[in-house]
Amino acid sequence: MVYDLLPIVVLFGSLAIFLLIGIPIAFAIGGAALLTIFIDFPIDKASILVSQQLTNGLNSFGLLALPFFIVAGNLMNRGGLANRLINFAMLLGGKLPGSLSHVNVIANMMFGSLSGSAAAAAAAVGGIMKPLQEKHKYPKDFSTAVNVASCPTGLLIPPSNILILYALVSSTSVQYLFIAGYIPGLLMGFGIMIGILLLGKKYKIPQEKIVQKEKTMKVIWDAIPSLFLVLIIMGGILGGAFTATEASAIAVVYSLILGFAYRELKFKDLAPILLDSVITTSIVLLMIATSSAMSWSMANADIPGAIADFVLNYSTNPLVIMLLMNLILLVVGTFMDMSPAVLIFTPIFLPIAVELGVDPIQFGIIMVFNLCIGICTPPVGTALFVGCSVSGNKLGDVVPKLIPLFLIMVLTLGLIIMVPSLTMWLPHLAGYVS
Repeated sequence: MVYDLLPIVVLFGSLAIFLLIGIPIAFAIGGAALLTIFIDFPIDKASILVSQQLTNGLNSFGLLALPFFIVAGNLMNRGGLANRLINFAMLLGGKLPGSLSHVNVIANMMFGSLSGSAAAAAAAVGGIMKPLQEKHKYPKDFSTAVNVASCPTGLLIPPSNILILYALVSSTSVQYLFIAGYIPGLLMGFGIMIGILLLGKKYKIPQEKIVQKEKTMKVIWDAIPSLFLVLIIMGGILGGAFTATEASAIAVVYSLILGFAYRELKFKDLAPILLDSVITTSIVLLMIATSSAMSWSMANADIPGAIADFVLNYSTNPLVIMLLMNLILLVVGTFMDMSPAVLIFTPIFLPIAVELGVDPIQFGIIMVFNLCIGICTPPVGTALFVGCSVSGNKLGDVVPKLIPLFLIMVLTLGLIIMVPSLTMWLPHLAGYVS
């Protein structure tokens, strides 16, 4: 089949130019979509079509989960959960060589999963770990690299905003996506911990074990209320007591109660927390709206079909095709944030993956895992910038230390691709039928 290459050139070419000249990504996506629609429609009709798609992109009840989880994450960040989770992580990782680095990873896995934000985890956990690591003379550059590499684990371990977004775009079950994310998320964290053990001597990480000063039972008791949130959310969703959207509202109420119970959240903190949440939500929803317009413009020009035919004609080997798609996503992740990447590339790559026999749940975890790597890498790595900002390290000093951890994450991604049961075992156990 012969395809018109002009829409592809206009869409991706204009998007690249807009990003290079510094236009905010939401406006860059919307502008590229508008220019592509101009090819087939006059200006007045194109403008009406884009406006309709902006509205339609936000016309989903499931999207309510995003602002609720964003508010819940900010409440957790201010409400004292990070300190208690780090103390609990000390119990789990404090007896390993280079213990504070392992504690950083474990704490990010727990706090990131509760807050649903890699940036929040990098800021909260990194800020608390920094003085401890300085006290025990841990290398600053490598410690920052560990914090950056491990903070995205919470985007796979539920509840996760990005998995909710993928579920909405792909029409898959949030419930089973959440369950599927556990093992890959844990594997990402454990892979980084193996990297710490392998690189410990090279980067001169202190090998002494950090003894938890507080009593074991007190640390566990303090952490239980925070960890109980995961049980409430996942138990309620799996048990059919409430939907993921309703669970997000429950998470807000629970985090609010917990913050006041810990006496670390004050009424005066609520206004800035809500303002910060509104700003973050506005950015995310604007990207969703403009990405919806871009998806429509791609469908109108049959761009997904053209890309699918190119990829499928490139090779008949399913592994080669999966490798090609993941290489594209790795490159995309370095210059595009996760939300627009999921919104734009899911409609393109998911049909190809399904044709290869890959389950939509499996592909969603692969895509999110892949893009998690992207937020740790320059030039647009949000986790990298937040981690460096918290620690005070220069980007150029941290990136070389991050490369070995980056490679470990890529190898773990390869394992997830090669062994689908790592992703699909828990969903099948919960009753999912492919």
